[in-house]
Amino acid sequence: MVTIKVVHYINQFYAGIGGEEKADHRPEVREGVVGPGMAFQKTFGEEAEIKATVICGDTYFNENLETATSEVIAMIEKYSPDVVICGPAFNAGRYGVASGAVAKAVHEKLGVPVVSGMYPENPGVDIYKKYAYIIETANSAVGMRKAVQPMAKLVIKLARGEQVGSPEDEGYISRGIRQNYFAAERGSKRAVNMLINKLKDVDYTTEYPMPVFDRVSPSAAIKDITKAKVAVLSSGGPVPKGNPDHIESSSASKYGKYSLQGIDDLNPENSETAHGGYDPVYANEDLDRVLPVDVLKEMEKAGEIGSLYEYWYATVGNGTSVANAKKFAAEIAGELKSSGVDAVILTST
Repeated sequence: MVTIKVVHYINQFYAGIGGEEKADHRPEVREGVVGPGMAFQKTFGEEAEIKATVICGDTYFNENLETATSEVIAMIEKYSPDVVICGPAFNAGRYGVASGAVAKAVHEKLGVPVVSGMYPENPGVDIYKKYAYIIETANSAVGMRKAVQPMAKLVIKLARGEQVGSPEDEGYISRGIRQNYFAAERGSKRAVNMLINKLKDVDYTTEYPMPVFDRVSPSAAIKDITKAKVAVLSSGGPVPKGNPDHIESSSASKYGKYSLQGIDDLNPENSETAHGGYDPVYANEDLDRVLPVDVLKEMEKAGEIGSLYEYWYATVGNGTSVANAKKFAAEIAGELKSSGVDAVILTST
């Protein structure tokens, strides 16, 4: 029996190299199995073999996207794999984006199928789901065992060229790809049957699911802005010079809170942007372009607003997961409310 050849892509953490302090690790390749690859190899048995494991730090990959992708693809191509596994990345945003970028490059440049695993809210899902079969996983590595089984099963199926079933049957996240098929009943009859089931409150499955978006009701207008305490918050990455909290340039895992005492203007000496999703040149020349502290200070002195809150909050929205964004928002909103802030100006890039 011909053994299926697999190459596995993982980050520096799962390779046992280190955590955030080693996230700038450059791409390397190791023969055979590393880290979570052991679970995959055990599940494969003799049907497939992980020939090599390609490793790259999440920060290095996301901050050097083109270079890192080229380096990683060259390493993968050397082994002529039948299938490539990326991750699983669970809800780790930068890991998910890196895994997705690798999947896209493998799909487009090598023409090799890719299997990955991510939590549905991982930003890598929406960006790269068309290029890989992404098995839905738990929020964290606690779900590793449950993720490996369906991923390994799909690897074997793809390598053999077998028909891949629906997302419901195989456990992967819908890829947004529509295919023609011959149904037993004509469309009009299926539509009427769905309508009848809906009216009867009977379960049914739509053939064209629509995206669901959060709806946020706007707050009441400020009655007198000249008496209001106003705060500034930004996902455009405005931080003090040197980025003291080391907020990531992509897929941020944290936010910062910084004092505005003694600052009437953001300039190259006292501030910069940590954002990696846009050209930072003009922001770093004058960070007031991202966070309008200068104008708000002038408005405060002129009595056009009651006061400017003494701190600003910042994070990076580039690739940041919905789960992290909601967590940041809840914590920041709680602080602002307890500090008597009446209004918030939220800027982006």
